[in-house]
Amino acid sequence: MIESLLRARGLTTGLVTSPHLHSITERIQLAGQPIAPDKFVSAYDEIEPYLAVVDATSINSGGPAMSYFEVLTGLAFAIFADTPVDVAIVEVGMGGTWDATNVVQPQVSVITPIGLDHTDYLGETLELIASEKAGIIKSGSIAVLAAQDPQAAEVLLQAAVGVEAPVLREGVEFGVLNRALALGGQVISLRGITGDYPEILLPLFGEHQATNASVALTAVEAFFGGAESISDETVREAFASVTSPGRLEVVRRSPTVLVDAAHNPHGAKVLARALEESFDFISVIGVLSIMADKDVDGILSAFDGIFDQVVVTSNGTVRAMSTAELTEKAQGVFGADRVTSAPNLADAISQAIALADDAGTSGIGVVVTGSVVTAGIARAIARKS
Repeated sequence: MIESLLRARGLTTGLVTSPHLHSITERIQLAGQPIAPDKFVSAYDEIEPYLAVVDATSINSGGPAMSYFEVLTGLAFAIFADTPVDVAIVEVGMGGTWDATNVVQPQVSVITPIGLDHTDYLGETLELIASEKAGIIKSGSIAVLAAQDPQAAEVLLQAAVGVEAPVLREGVEFGVLNRALALGGQVISLRGITGDYPEILLPLFGEHQATNASVALTAVEAFFGGAESISDETVREAFASVTSPGRLEVVRRSPTVLVDAAHNPHGAKVLARALEESFDFISVIGVLSIMADKDVDGILSAFDGIFDQVVVTSNGTVRAMSTAELTEKAQGVFGADRVTSAPNLADAISQAIALADDAGTSGIGVVVTGSVVTAGIARAIARKS
């Protein structure tokens, strides 16, 4: 959303995100489009000698070689410099303080709602995770904060005060004024730091996406110094074209099949709320493949009361929880009579669609979720079907 707004204002944009759904080139975008494969390869060829020097120096002193993510981050920055871009939008990979992306000096730092995830690396409490994420707030930057749990909010505010960074808070300096469901998404009215923006069409589902839009708009207002409002026309143009692949994305009709990358309890709860609000399904069949290193029990519990039936499988990656283990856990939450299994994701989706068709009534939805990898594979399956 930030990238789309900046591009609508006429700036040349560079965007780096992670992970990808299908192709590694999705991670690095120029002017709203994934980088061309030949440009990706040529840029890598240019930096490869430097990677070799850094790796050799580190290894000779007893350290590690550069990680996959570190190399891709350096590659993105090299591409942005060579293009050159007017502005780079850099999504943190994990945490903040020690993330590879945090070598930049941001003009605006944005932190969306914090939940428990990557606890092995970031800490097992919201306060510890917030402390890690607060590392992207630096002197000379403006901090734009989505609404947070009180424990996280206190840590973020203290960090901003510590580096004398101005703070803009959702619900105080900016926010969503109102929202209403609309065909293919929602109509939202936003309050920014320079004015109000009424009745903006956002072709995405869920209250969280309205919040994301308000955060994005305020981040862009702050980037331009808050001196003048962005025109309604620019905001409408930017948000009308926004997509969020793999996030409550409809990939099939009759029955409706949605794909969502929810991979932790926080994301699963957001998905559950959005399904209840945005769709009038009389019954929902969930297709689940979850990574073994995630809070699987928390994710399953978030879907209890939402999924009437569940088809459990594995997305085929080494990190995925085995179908047998996930089936056992799912049966403990949903009951054995509501859980079936399939050998792979394609079969699981086919099985869920068959269950919906066999019901002999319309209004049954299928939701494929559990991880970003699961979402990416499900989208690829949907494209082929």
